[in-house]
Amino acid sequence: MSRLYPTLEDMRVDQLQTAQVNHERAITGSSAQAPPLQYPQPGMQPPAHVPAISASALYPSLGEYMGLQLTPEMAQNMQVVPSQGMEVGVRQTRSGQNQIAPITGNNLGLARAEIKSGIREVILCKDQDGKLGLRIRHVNSGIFVAFVQVGLPAALAGLRFGDQILQINGQTVAGWDNNKAHNFLKKADGQRIEFAVRDRPFERTVTMQKDSNGFIGFVYKDGRIKSLVKDSSAARNGLLTDHQLIEVGGQNVVGLKDKETGAIIDSCGRTVTVTVMPCVIYDHIVKCMGSSIVKKLMDHSIPDL
Repeated sequence: MSRLYPTLEDMRVDQLQTAQVNHERAITGSSAQAPPLQYPQPGMQPPAHVPAISASALYPSLGEYMGLQLTPEMAQNMQVVPSQGMEVGVRQTRSGQNQIAPITGNNLGLARAEIKSGIREVILCKDQDGKLGLRIRHVNSGIFVAFVQVGLPAALAGLRFGDQILQINGQTVAGWDNNKAHNFLKKADGQRIEFAVRDRPFERTVTMQKDSNGFIGFVYKDGRIKSLVKDSSAARNGLLTDHQLIEVGGQNVVGLKDKETGAIIDSCGRTVTVTVMPCVIYDHIVKCMGSSIVKKLMDHSIPDL
């Protein structure tokens, strides 16, 4: 368990997973029994592919849980594509996992963009005005972070766009809608609100290198990746079209103008790490969110390490 959940042995992860599966069964009417979870035993060496799929193995029905019909092609597109024909380096993350990147990619941007496996606990308190600076979006049966306001408690606690909220003050939120979640938060004691959070489950990072002209090889508009340059670093390292830029070097760029995003890319130096999400899922999360709020108030601060 320590490999999969290095910081939350007391978060009742098994119960969270069971609650999700039971909720899905209630919706589908399925009586099939889920296969037992396989946890690594003490002294057992996990296979090389475990870090990449441990979260999805614990949450096998995430596609249905989101209420999205994920085709095999979409699922394949969400997998990290290893670099081809390039030297790579292996960096060990703070959670003890190995992160593969081009050999010059062990920089701050890569560390800030890290997506951790497992579940973490986030404790918030409301500000003097009773605000958290957080807006959440239900996507059928799941609750996801759709907006984090700069300078307010949610931003200061490290919540990010696309994080999945599994529990609030011990209450499993599977099946809640926006109103129920926001009303629960409104009535909660402002001195301490506990969240069980799963890091950005549908986002992935790609680390690339600029060429001699300062280009990494992709074209984007309104934050959406439209095309890739053949044989560029972006193409070699598995960046894909029809994906939305969420972060650059770990810094949120949702709501920024393309010119502002480009300036952040330029400031990254030779190595650039971007965090992306399939557009179909991005659109699902931001649906009904006011664009003016996202553009003016979204937290775009650089994460602390």
